[in-house]
Amino acid sequence: MTGMSPIFRRKPATSGPVPAVTPRERLVTLIRKPGCHLCDDAQIVIEKVCADLGVSWEQKDITEDKELHDTYWEQIPVVLVDGVQHTFWRVNEDRLRKALTG
Repeated sequence: MTGMSPIFRRKPATSGPVPAVTPRERLVTLIRKPGCHLCDDAQIVIEKVCADLGVSWEQKDITEDKELHDTYWEQIPVVLVDGVQHTFWRVNEDRLRKALTG
């Protein structure tokens, strides 16, 4: 994976037991930019899933944060769950729900 762009690299799975976290303790972050129709679509899915599960969510604008811009500009929209990248471009409702409850 040496020549692979960091955008498409996945971090290795952590070993050992994962502590149980209830959905209400989770945080979903939508990293977006103005005028992005995929970002609007992602927000609709995030709002629905988070409302159903009682999960907090926030949005961050890459045009206002250089570090986010440099890290994610090719992947917008990006969804983080508890600060870890969950997905980019398209948000699958079932997959997000499973990530928050599983």
